[in-house]
Amino acid sequence: MHSTLTEHARCLWGDEYRPTPACAERHHEESYFFERLTFADADAILAMLRELSPFLCDGYLPVWVRNLAYRLVLLQRPDDPDLLREAAASLRLHGPD
Repeated sequence: MHSTLTEHARCLWGDEYRPTPACAERHHEESYFFERLTFADADAILAMLRELSPFLCDGYLPVWVRNLAYRLVLLQRPDDPDLLREAAASLRLHGPD
């Protein structure tokens, strides 16, 4: 099993900046990733977003995954204006999928 949310996402969709590691994981269904994402804390989600997409306009994460991740983070941190701006900028660049 992947030890972090970032590793799990990297294994599913790849990484623009690093090679995708060889993985012996048998369960590469997206549903396992989304279950993990749903119950992740804000720090783990932000670490995944910032490591796989250090600039808002890049990365291999599907747009709908990125939008869902920002939504889940904002539910946990609704009073963080910097995070609201970051999520708004991401939505403006990528729009709804």
